[in-house]
Amino acid sequence: MTTTAPADVEAVRVGLAANGYLADDGLATSIFLALALPRPLLLEGEAGVGKTEVAQALARWTGGELLRLQCYEGIDANQAVYEWDYSRQLLHLRAAEASGAEVVEDELYSERFLVRRPLLRAIDQSGSVPPVLLIDEVDRADDEFEAFLLEILSDYTVTVPELGVLRAEVPPIVVLTSNRTRDVHDALKRRCLYHWIDHPDFERELEIVRLRAPEVSEALAREVAAAVASLRDLDLYKRPGVAETIDWAQALARLGRVHLDDAAVIATLGTVLKYREDQQRVRDAVPEIVAEAIANSA
Repeated sequence: MTTTAPADVEAVRVGLAANGYLADDGLATSIFLALALPRPLLLEGEAGVGKTEVAQALARWTGGELLRLQCYEGIDANQAVYEWDYSRQLLHLRAAEASGAEVVEDELYSERFLVRRPLLRAIDQSGSVPPVLLIDEVDRADDEFEAFLLEILSDYTVTVPELGVLRAEVPPIVVLTSNRTRDVHDALKRRCLYHWIDHPDFERELEIVRLRAPEVSEALAREVAAAVASLRDLDLYKRPGVAETIDWAQALARLGRVHLDDAAVIATLGTVLKYREDQQRVRDAVPEIVAEAIANSA
């Protein structure tokens, strides 16, 4: 567990690796700077390259609470920041009326009826360990919410009209992710440090499989990593991510395989390719992919 900024980039790499995430030099440097400056970190890349896992590994490493805000079209402040628990307020009113007690309006808008959503929870925290705020798939939100988000990230304050201004005593560690379904506005990018996460190369993916699926034989791990690299070179609707590589290796190992073979690959395509069209496109090329993977992994 760490409660202070890491000493250097190597400390970040070691800390994340101890918590199940292998970061390359560029990513480790970006995370180090985000923690040391401190600044929000915007991670972009294709789905499945491990962007969300960065925040999860950071939370495990620092010991901070992971607060995840999943963005979607139409998200607003009620879902992201706070709302009032109207059902409890109504019950309180009825109970007061039944007992003949005086109803004080201020009581209805007190802390006891405030429902904290991820953004407010990240700001209104006590303790020395900052939470890790994951704002996932920010590219799915609309322009208005992005502008609202920029305002909050500028000074880590939230104004609740009935309660006043709530300010973060310890700013959260903020990780934003984007699959780049649309461009995030420049204003938000300027507020953040930025890093593009690409699919790992063969050696790094092999390291990841070794770390996350130690039960998989070395030969099978190498062949799976090589086969996934070949699949990513094809014209697929959705290229497999690192999570699919790990799932595929574990599935093959669970079936008792220590090497790739055509029949096992065809039977388990659903663990690595999640679209029917992609499976159909790959099925005829399986013998070639298997032969290439075995040759390249030797």
